Amino acid sequence: MATMADVARSAGVSVATVSHVLNDTRPVLPHTRQAVLDAIEELGYTPNTLARSLVTSRTRSIGLAVSAISNPYFTEILQGVEAAALEQGYSLLIADPHDDPVHERKVVQLLHERRVEGLIVAPSAQPSALLAYLGRHRVPTVFLDRLVRTPTTGGEGLRFDQVCAESTEPTTRLVTHLAGLGHRRIGLVAGLPGLSTTAERITGYRHGLAASGLPYDERLLVHGDSETAGAERATTTLLALGAPPTALVTANNAMTIGALRALRDHGLSVPRDIALCCFDDFAWADLFSPRLTAIAQPSREIGARAVRVLLERFAEPDRPARTEQLPCAFVHRTSCGCPNNPMGP
Repeated sequence: MATMADVARSAGVSVATVSHVLNDTRPVLPHTRQAVLDAIEELGYTPNTLARSLVTSRTRSIGLAVSAISNPYFTEILQGVEAAALEQGYSLLIADPHDDPVHERKVVQLLHERRVEGLIVAPSAQPSALLAYLGRHRVPTVFLDRLVRTPTTGGEGLRFDQVCAESTEPTTRLVTHLAGLGHRRIGLVAGLPGLSTTAERITGYRHGLAASGLPYDERLLVHGDSETAGAERATTTLLALGAPPTALVTANNAMTIGALRALRDHGLSVPRDIALCCFDDFAWADLFSPRLTAIAQPSREIGARAVRVLLERFAEPDRPARTEQLPCAFVHRTSCGCPNNPMGP
């Protein structure tokens, strides 16, 4: 196995120069740098990352803590995070907090103890222990997908940046679209209480009703707790009403699957018996029959943007915290009751 000394001999430079090229610890003339890189390539030299981190106090690694990694939405976010991190020369350590505040605090500590330089976290509905740990240890962190309403701890303490999709207006659009098709009883299968995404989509739902001149009926809003089984139960509750909804909005892709199962079990056909629109597009939404009308989040861009924001925080630790909400797209298909290839909104 080639060593740093072998690289130095091949390139005709000192071992110290090779170290400066690898670690960016001192400027090196372009032709010298290229000679070192050519020698590394020719010899197949692999730097000892652990040894390098001990010298530089940098691991060039980022911790990612997101729940439900099997969820296609978070899978695409992970792909965006990984691609952006690798492009910048960072490795990725991944943990699943399972949307549990105690486990969340534990896995974040484990990532931190592995000396990641910063964290990207999709926080739980009760992130107080998480915030306390991050603030106490001053870990550079970007919150992903879900917003935390107190992004700065301790007055002038640690600043948390946040990157997510815009949720309120897109949900409003789903509701007004269904109302424009003549629906007057529109149900919402909302997510886990306490999550910012849940609150924003409920707000969007209520705005959509108001904009369409429809009254808010609390019985038509049920929580599916952001997961498939919960949405199946919640949809069954809606269908048991004396006057059940004629249209449904589901607030994430996992709950869409649960709602469809409940509708199937009750012998209902979409959109003939009940119209359906969903928040979150996913790879096979266009393969369902009917094809699902959905809000598509820019999931990969959210992940990539979170990495860029974290690296900017590394470069400017004292800059003001910022929250970035990226726009979504309305994907108009047929589960809402519109014909194929609609020309509508």
